[in-house]
Amino acid sequence: MAEALLQTSLVLLVLSITGCMYRLLKGPSVSDRIAALDTIGILMLSIIAILGMLMRTTAYLDIILVIGVVSFIGTTAFARYIERGLVMEDE
Repeated sequence: MAEALLQTSLVLLVLSITGCMYRLLKGPSVSDRIAALDTIGILMLSIIAILGMLMRTTAYLDIILVIGVVSFIGTTAFARYIERGLVMEDE
């Protein structure tokens, strides 16, 4: 029963990523595209966590951590670019 729920969750997450990919490619503004990219990162974390549960292993926890950090840094860099026009300031 639990495996069927996890597999159903995987299907729904993949469909959600498909919807976010549409918004990423056709988004009317840059901020919509950044939000879609951040959402895709979070959904990928969820997919990897569910795969780890299905395979009954903790080996994927490091991958989840790395993707989470990279997604956060990327979203922060894009937000700074939108706000200021550059990511890193020269002093």
